[in-house]
Amino acid sequence: MVLLSNDIALPRGVSDFLPEAAAKIGTIENRLLRVFELWGFRRVITPRLEYEDVLSTGMGDELKGKTYRFDDRQSGRLLALPPDITPQIARIAATRMAAMPLPHRLSYSERVLRQTEIQAGRSRELFQTGVELIGLDSPEADAEMIVMAVEAMQVLGLQDFTIDLGQVEFCQGVFQASGLDGEPLLKLREAVSRKDSSAVASLLREHPVSPESAREICALTRLFGGRDVLKTAQEIVTNPRSSAALENLQEVLAILDIHGVTDLLSIDLGETRGLDYHSGVTFEGFVSGFGESVCSGGRYDNLISGYGFDAPATGFTFNLLNLLLTVERRPDLQRCAATDFLLFNTSDDRRNVLQIARRLRSLGYTTARDIIRRDYAQSLEYAQKMNIRCMLVIGSDTDMYQAVRSSDGGTVSIASSMIDLPGLMNYIEENRGEN
Repeated sequence: MVLLSNDIALPRGVSDFLPEAAAKIGTIENRLLRVFELWGFRRVITPRLEYEDVLSTGMGDELKGKTYRFDDRQSGRLLALPPDITPQIARIAATRMAAMPLPHRLSYSERVLRQTEIQAGRSRELFQTGVELIGLDSPEADAEMIVMAVEAMQVLGLQDFTIDLGQVEFCQGVFQASGLDGEPLLKLREAVSRKDSSAVASLLREHPVSPESAREICALTRLFGGRDVLKTAQEIVTNPRSSAALENLQEVLAILDIHGVTDLLSIDLGETRGLDYHSGVTFEGFVSGFGESVCSGGRYDNLISGYGFDAPATGFTFNLLNLLLTVERRPDLQRCAATDFLLFNTSDDRRNVLQIARRLRSLGYTTARDIIRRDYAQSLEYAQKMNIRCMLVIGSDTDMYQAVRSSDGGTVSIASSMIDLPGLMNYIEENRGEN
């Protein structure tokens, strides 16, 4: 049977990643994991399948609604594809690592699937690379997450980015003090999340609260910006839960001052993301000119107890595909996606070219041999199309070589003609960062 193009199309919301994109994703992943490793985090690998009832213990209603489920013929139980890694880490900490001393510093890099509304460019598959710090309930642990995220973005060469801080306990205190519940509270939270002050005012007219509470609620849509937002909030809120949240955020900021990253921060006390999941400081990383966050995280002290192990926790994750869109044209990533050498042999004897290939690989250069018999022009065209930086012409004279460097524009530049091998190696080192 011959498959038509529609028969071999992928489901909407998932993608193939060809060698160049895959190389860039791999490089981004490795750099993030190296930052985590330097901070003392150890990697775990989680399964692609979980029992649905076990996995759902660590998920809020939003994630439960995005989970792919299906029957398991072997057990008769419902299985699920994890939509997020954190619940899996929570299960591991509560079961497999319960007897180990705290804190646990764990990192991961996995792919997850989520049910999403099919929109242009919206992916159902997420590449998550992140960390979980389990067993520490302190402002310094919260600050460590934020500083690590900043450092990781700097390692990737990002400069024009901000970290938006929130404190869900501040919002929870305001909502709790209002006395509202049910649908009115849900609508109010949605209006606050949109920064829709008109909708908030309309809802308060329909569902009156005390003057003090109304003042606090109305402030949520405008309590964002620089550090002066905290002073404004202190003057407005009167409920003890929100006041304690402000004190906690001040303590975290004091530690971030020591790390020297506060110039990269903004504050949003009306942030309601993860209100039913997080339990303290939250944050998101945004790159200028890119509309979605590239990383997000925060404290979630109540999650692991669902698995029978009561431990505070915080963490964050990077969305690798969003990161790729922001950094993919950086020269260092372009180079990582290229092969260094294509070896073109003009001699019938292959011993010399194989020795050179082995030597180049031993020196750390990615090297492919053009085994197909074709002429010089065809091999050079292949090198250019396949993102190979340099074609090395190997002749019958074992002491003499020719290096031909292909450019992005498809032109040929004779960088060095008929040079000996030591001279070639010097040329390679001097020009490795080009093209």
